[in-house]
Amino acid sequence: MSRYIVNGGQPIKGEVSIRGAKNASYKQIIASLLSNEKTYISNIPHISDVHITESIAQNLGSQIDKVGEHSIEISTPKIKNFIVPKGTGEKSRTSFIFAAPLLTRTGQAIIPFPGGDKLGARPLDRLFDCFRQMNIDVEESNNQIHFRSDSIKGTNYEFVKPTHTVTEVIIMTAVLAQGDSIIKNAAQEPEIDDLILMLNSMGAKIRRSPSNPGTIEITGVSSLHGTQHQVIADRNESITFACAALSTKGSVNILRIDPKIIETFLITIEKMGAKVIRGYDEVSISWVGPLKAIDIETGPEPGFMTDWQAVFSLVLTQSVGCSTIIERIFPSRFQHINTLNQMGAKTKFFNPQVKDPSTYYHFNPESDDPKYFHGVKIYGPSKLKAMNIEVNDLRAGATATLAALTAIGESTINGVEFIERGYEKFMERLKSLGADIKYIKT
Repeated sequence: MSRYIVNGGQPIKGEVSIRGAKNASYKQIIASLLSNEKTYISNIPHISDVHITESIAQNLGSQIDKVGEHSIEISTPKIKNFIVPKGTGEKSRTSFIFAAPLLTRTGQAIIPFPGGDKLGARPLDRLFDCFRQMNIDVEESNNQIHFRSDSIKGTNYEFVKPTHTVTEVIIMTAVLAQGDSIIKNAAQEPEIDDLILMLNSMGAKIRRSPSNPGTIEITGVSSLHGTQHQVIADRNESITFACAALSTKGSVNILRIDPKIIETFLITIEKMGAKVIRGYDEVSISWVGPLKAIDIETGPEPGFMTDWQAVFSLVLTQSVGCSTIIERIFPSRFQHINTLNQMGAKTKFFNPQVKDPSTYYHFNPESDDPKYFHGVKIYGPSKLKAMNIEVNDLRAGATATLAALTAIGESTINGVEFIERGYEKFMERLKSLGADIKYIKT
């Protein structure tokens, strides 16, 4: 198990370029399988989630050629089989997204139950419900899902609650279905719009309603062609570097990012007292004095993103006063708080008093558990101490690394393979910003 050795206590300062979005790049690789022609995708990050997706695609019949450092050409003239291999398929939640191209090109798909971070149950009932309306049979058995259809039909479907990845899978499936589809209460994340941009450039007919962005209209077409597409910048990566600067009382100029796609975060830290300068494709963020406590709730776009709350928790440990975070997307996403507490943070878990949890939270009620807390109070500022840390989750791993940079002394971060799922050359890029950090590969 590989690890970082971190000597903390120095401010993070400098300039960093943002890679392509993890949550867009691997899905766009999968989307390329909807066509039998060649597609060129640029700004792809070198991360393990992308490599796993490429491996699955190659097993299914894709030819992938590297073009430059962060670009690929991918073509899938023929789907060789409709079974996502169990080993690689269980390593990441990318697996069930392959249902879209497999169904549209072969009429069936067998998918292992998806893996990924342990954030609580990730139910696929909303996908299954919509698929059945699209004349797709769904059968679950032996830890796998079997989808079948002899003729995929367009449909009108309204999500009870928005769901990011399921919205994308339904879009991918509907573009080649017979007839029109309308998806209501659809997720509105920028990564989804980037996928829509790519698919439309391939010949799809997809439109968000200008008056109601939660409604997506799709006219089915008979086939898609190849395209050239550049992956959108990674919002989560940009927020991670911003939090590294703020928690260590530093500053960072973040390049190759449209500030509009992280505006909710920028407004939040401005309220706390951070200095923010927005450019056309860059943003500068600086600690200029003690940050004030703040209360946030995670939520779907345009809300405060759930993937931001772990690294943002660290910033709150260094802010003045009592802050609160309420997690509304996942039933269990405070694993990082225990690590921060061990390092000297002062926190208290609680459960918010809400009238109707089934409408307030975006996870299904059956995914909840009495042992889960959905809120945490964070008291700051706290002086963090160095320690040895085991990580088993992507965002918690990034948080532990930034906490080690904030603490005084030498810390060891074990299990950095989890961090490499979503961050390319994380150690090297932190080092370029002044971090005293070493990578020990075992």
